[in-house]
Amino acid sequence: MLAKFILIGGVLMSQVLHFCIVFGVWASLASTQASVLVNGAGSTFAEPIYSKWFTEYQKNEKGFKFNYQGTGSGAGIKQMIAGTVDFAGTDDPMSKEDIAKTGPVIHVPIAMGAVVVSYNLAGVEKPLQLTGEVVAKIFNGQIKKWSDPALVALNNGVKFPNSDIIVVTRSDSSGTTAVFSDYLAKVSPAWQGKNGKTVEWFKGSVGQRGNTGVAGYIRQTPGAIGYVELVYAKQTGLPFAAIQNKKGQMILASVESVSESAQGVTEEMVKNGFKLSLTNSPRDNAYPISAFTWMLVYETLPKGKGEGVLNFAKWAIKDEAQAMAAKINYASVPKPIRDEVAKALAKVKLK
Repeated sequence: MLAKFILIGGVLMSQVLHFCIVFGVWASLASTQASVLVNGAGSTFAEPIYSKWFTEYQKNEKGFKFNYQGTGSGAGIKQMIAGTVDFAGTDDPMSKEDIAKTGPVIHVPIAMGAVVVSYNLAGVEKPLQLTGEVVAKIFNGQIKKWSDPALVALNNGVKFPNSDIIVVTRSDSSGTTAVFSDYLAKVSPAWQGKNGKTVEWFKGSVGQRGNTGVAGYIRQTPGAIGYVELVYAKQTGLPFAAIQNKKGQMILASVESVSESAQGVTEEMVKNGFKLSLTNSPRDNAYPISAFTWMLVYETLPKGKGEGVLNFAKWAIKDEAQAMAAKINYASVPKPIRDEVAKALAKVKLK
C-alpha cells in the first residue's frame, strides 16, 4: 500500500512539474511576444550611442525592443518620410520640404560629437596641426602631397613623405558630411554653397559608406586622410589632427572641447526649434567641427510604438543617459537645453 501511495505521489509531482515547466515557457513566450518592436534608422555619427543606450534601457524597459540601423542621416530621413521607421537619427536638421512630407517633428538633441580629420602617416607621433584653410584645400584636391609647404609650415619638425595624399570621403548621404562641409563653407570661400549631406568631391578622392567605411579605409591605407566622428577614430585607434579654431587656437577634439562649443546657446536653440550649427564656434577652447546629433520624433505618435519612442526620448535626455554618452566620447547636451526639450516632449500626443 505504501508503495502504491509513493507511486501515485510521484506521478502527481511529475505532472505538477510538467505543468510548471510548460506554464513557464508559455509565460516567457507571451512576454517576448508582448514586446513591441520600435525601429529607427539614420545617423552613423550617433549609432554607437544608440547601441549603448538601447542595451542599458532595455534592462528595465521590458515592454519594448529597439532596433537601430546606421544607414546615414539622409537615408534615415527618407525612411521616416516613407513611414518605414518609427524615428530617425540625423546630424543635419530636416529641411522644410522634408518636414512638409512627414508632418510636425521635434528635433531632440540627444548628444554632441566631433568630426575629426584622421590620417594614416607613419612616423608621426604627435597630432598634426591644421588650419581650416589647409583642411579645405586638402579636401578639394588643391593640396596633393604630404610634403606640401603649407603642411610643413604648420608642423615644425615633422618629416613628411613626398607621397600623394589619399583623400577619403563619404559616398552616402551623410550628416557627418553635412557637419564637415558646413565647417569648410565657413572657413573657405571656395566651399561656400557646396556644403550638404552629399558633396561633389574632386576626381581622385575615394568614397566609402558610413563612418565605419571611412575609418576602415584610412586604417588600411598608408597616406590616407579623411573625416570621421570622434568615437570611430577612438575605436579604431586612428590619430586625428588638432584644428585651429576661430580664436586661433589649435584644439584637439575631446568631450571638453566639444562641450565648450555649446555654451551659451540655449536661447538660440529654443528660438530655432532646437536646430543649430555649432561649427566654427567663437568660444575659447572650442573644437571647431562640433555638432549636435538629433533624434527625430513626431509631435503626434500612434499608441503602442509611439509610447516606446516617446519614453525613450525622454530618458535619453536625462542625466543617467547623458553620463553614459560622455563615457564613450560624446559630450552631454547642456542641461538648460535638455530642460527645454523636456517641455516640448511633454506636449507630444499619443493617438
